[in-house]
Amino acid sequence: MRGVFLDMDTLDNGDLDRTPLNETVTDWIFHAQTAADEVTAHIGDAEVLITNKVMVDGAALRQAAHLKLICVAATGTNNVDLDAASSQGIVVCNVRDYGTASVAEHTIALMLALIRHLPEYARAVERGAWTSARSFSLYDYFPVGELNGRTLGIVGHGVLGGAVARMADCMGMRVLLSERSGATPRPGRVAFETVLDEADVLSLHCPLTPETAGLIGAAELDRLGPTAMLINTARGGLIDSQALAAALREGRLGAAGLDVLDREPPPADHPLLADDIPNLIITPHVAWASRTARQRLVDEMALNIRAFLAGTPRNRVA
Repeated sequence: MRGVFLDMDTLDNGDLDRTPLNETVTDWIFHAQTAADEVTAHIGDAEVLITNKVMVDGAALRQAAHLKLICVAATGTNNVDLDAASSQGIVVCNVRDYGTASVAEHTIALMLALIRHLPEYARAVERGAWTSARSFSLYDYFPVGELNGRTLGIVGHGVLGGAVARMADCMGMRVLLSERSGATPRPGRVAFETVLDEADVLSLHCPLTPETAGLIGAAELDRLGPTAMLINTARGGLIDSQALAAALREGRLGAAGLDVLDREPPPADHPLLADDIPNLIITPHVAWASRTARQRLVDEMALNIRAFLAGTPRNRVA
């Protein structure tokens, strides 16, 4: 069988073991990247296809006469036309929960970096402030806070939100699980508006849907208030970027830690990349990207392929 990976460089920078994949299909072609106008040619006569972020639409699928299986190297499958795949008898599988520990740890790391002002203190040391200090400790540049005793609001209590909740609980935080905006709270959940009012830290872990797009705008940021912290390791489109930039500049929100933006890669003039926004940490969509998580993703895709070849597809979405 012939397998094709359309965008291997989005997953592997040379540090992963591809053996599990190599042992599933006899003939692999690993493309570093695939442009939109190269999709059909790169698929060619492949029977097994892997895509991470490359769009595989109905037009490309209709020309893929030999294709039997599509493995999405992610949990989200919005880059594959599932209806077209189903109509052609092409099985589509995703990979779930491979990055739970990596994303949860990154989420907590952003909270800690912000509340303890780690980037600012590191820059102070680089500038020589510690070497010229009058005491052994340089702690009076920025307030050093603790997460212990703070209230964490979690929006999206799936696998990732649950992992963050458990870590926060171990750190002595009070955890509130938010109900969907506008919905009546289920047992164990708290109204979204109440979470906004009570949370010292709000962490987003919900999918981006028409209902959640722009979930956090100016009104929600004002309810969080000038001492609260906003964390987003989910999807950038959950937040109104202009509103967040304004709230941080005007001191209406205490701090924000983001691993995602509404456009990726972002343009140089993205409103949240301005150099005058205080108390903001942005990392370049790397919460998921520990080597362990990326290797687990490769291993899980290999298991998906093996299961399909055995006639028992797993993680099937179409």
